[in-house]
Amino acid sequence: MAERETKTVFINNVDSYASRCIAKLLYESVPVDANSDVETEVVSNHRKTFQVVGTISNLSDEDRPYVVEQYYHLDRGELLSKLMGCDVVIYNVTQHADQVEEALWAVSALHNEIEQFSGPKVFILISTVMTWACSKPVDPDDPEVPFIDVIFWSRRAHPNFKLHIDLERSVVKMGKTKRQLFSTYVVASGLQYGMGEQVFHFFFKKSWLGEDEIPVFGDGKNIVPTIHVHDLASVVYNVIEHQPSPYYLLAVDNSENTMEEIVKKIASVLGPGKIQKKPSEDAFLTKDFSVMEIDSILVNLRMEAVYIKKLFSFNWLCQFGLVENIELVVEEFRQTRGLLPIRLCVLGPPAVGKSTVSKKICEYYRLHHITVKGTISETITQLEHAVRNPDPDEENSTREAQAQDQLSAMRESVEQNRDLDEELLLKVMKDKLMTNPCKNQGYVLEDFPQTYAQAKELFSAKEDDATSWKNSLSMIMPEFVLCLDASEAFLVDRVLNLSERLVQQHNYEPDNFLRRLASYKDKQTADETVINYFYELDIIPLHFEITSNDEVNCLPLMQKVFDTVGQPRNYGPSSEEVMKEERRKADERLRREAQHRAEEERVEAEEARDRAAHWDEWTKKLEEVRQQEEEELEAQSGPMRNYLMEHIIPTLSQGLIECCRAQPQDPVDFLAEHLLKNSPF
Repeated sequence: MAERETKTVFINNVDSYASRCIAKLLYESVPVDANSDVETEVVSNHRKTFQVVGTISNLSDEDRPYVVEQYYHLDRGELLSKLMGCDVVIYNVTQHADQVEEALWAVSALHNEIEQFSGPKVFILISTVMTWACSKPVDPDDPEVPFIDVIFWSRRAHPNFKLHIDLERSVVKMGKTKRQLFSTYVVASGLQYGMGEQVFHFFFKKSWLGEDEIPVFGDGKNIVPTIHVHDLASVVYNVIEHQPSPYYLLAVDNSENTMEEIVKKIASVLGPGKIQKKPSEDAFLTKDFSVMEIDSILVNLRMEAVYIKKLFSFNWLCQFGLVENIELVVEEFRQTRGLLPIRLCVLGPPAVGKSTVSKKICEYYRLHHITVKGTISETITQLEHAVRNPDPDEENSTREAQAQDQLSAMRESVEQNRDLDEELLLKVMKDKLMTNPCKNQGYVLEDFPQTYAQAKELFSAKEDDATSWKNSLSMIMPEFVLCLDASEAFLVDRVLNLSERLVQQHNYEPDNFLRRLASYKDKQTADETVINYFYELDIIPLHFEITSNDEVNCLPLMQKVFDTVGQPRNYGPSSEEVMKEERRKADERLRREAQHRAEEERVEAEEARDRAAHWDEWTKKLEEVRQQEEEELEAQSGPMRNYLMEHIIPTLSQGLIECCRAQPQDPVDFLAEHLLKNSPF
């Protein structure tokens, strides 16, 4: 096929879910003959077919190699100029209601500029099947007759999607004026899934997190029209390539799944498998849903895409829906959102600190901590519950009998050997590693396997195993192995300094500990060790020597683990968890402030009491000193006072009397002369 001219395609909100996928497919597309599955243009030329430009809703550092130009907050004049330079304009209004008004403006503005076109243009509106939500049945006597795009003129929109159906009608109308210059299409999309999810993300996330029961809003009997987002992109691609005569097309897959079937399948493959029906009103209490998404998951429509089956021939990714292709969709969900499990084994001699390190790793990466003792106890509890409470909806009627047989075998083995025999132990541990929580988030497997044979049996598939079983085993193989080590003297000293409670808890009595330590050393000197097994698989163990009981000594080890494993690969804290953590921090801050204030008040009160006591003591001592000084002064002044009273005071008194009588001009001289004349000495 000869090389074709490059077409410039505009897509609105190219950073949104469906628009991003359409842009990627156009960027990577290889034209395919309508009647053949053989690619007819070499890969080296296919990227010249389309160049994508578009608006973005948020500024970010995300790399989008599939987009040539990105526009942010353009005014209408600038945006129209960009649209005029494009061969194809795609407006996706399935996610954001605020794009409806802009899409109407865009198609109207382009229609008004038809005479200025430099060549033919195509306008594609990606709308939603919600414009069919209130349509009357095709055959009132047969509710199973599906709606088809041939009768699109009879559709009736959901009350909240009136603007969408008005937009669809406007797009169709404007494409009829000069179709050779301006052709318009409406692609009514089913609920989109795949590539990380959008409307169904709530159910995928709840299941991945392992919540006990996944909610189904309403009775769950409503049939939900769906399409994989990649298949929607293929429909859009074919519309651009072939420009069919019908201008209204349904884009739905061949499934007729109910909402209950969809949620139950997601929950069984990704989560615990349990669902719980809740009133439809409860969906409005869920922050994860927009109003558009709530309306969509409650819709009840049986639909068939006649035109795309008749006019296009492309390789469907999920032709028969989400339920039939759940394994593929789940894997896309994990890969697209980076929700990849972290699987890690922690090995080492007894008392080296495996439990402490394992718990720290689990806390940082939000992994499941798996120990032999804990797994056996958990398995017995689950089997007992299964035997006591058989599931009435359980499809496999032998499940209860199998649970009873396994429970009996485990109890018998524990009674006879005080532990599980090797074969039963490996089955229990393998079953644990293959549970959805371990496959979703990952695990830290502590102190197991301990031998080469155990590792080979635990992580290898048997020759007669099914392919799916082998794939499951590949999902439980550890990515990282952490080997802790320490000298025998250090380990013995650590055990001797443990509290009696910890000694009993870990079964570290002296004789038993030394026996376990010797057994560990024997296993490490065998011809084939568990470490050899991982080396054979190119899993290079990370070795670390423990030399101190100090908690700070653990920091270099943990940093080495974090550097090797990398960043967590799971969901960050939810908004509720963030708020809870913020409240916890606020409460902790208030508590510390209250404690600080109380301590300050206590110190101030104590200081006040001390000051009062010191003041009383000082005042008392001061009074004693003053009284003592007065007494001393009294004792010292007695003779002088007696002398004055006997010799001086009578003469002085007589002189004053005489002075008053004589009233001299200078009383002082008069009194002085009197005293000199009458001095007793």
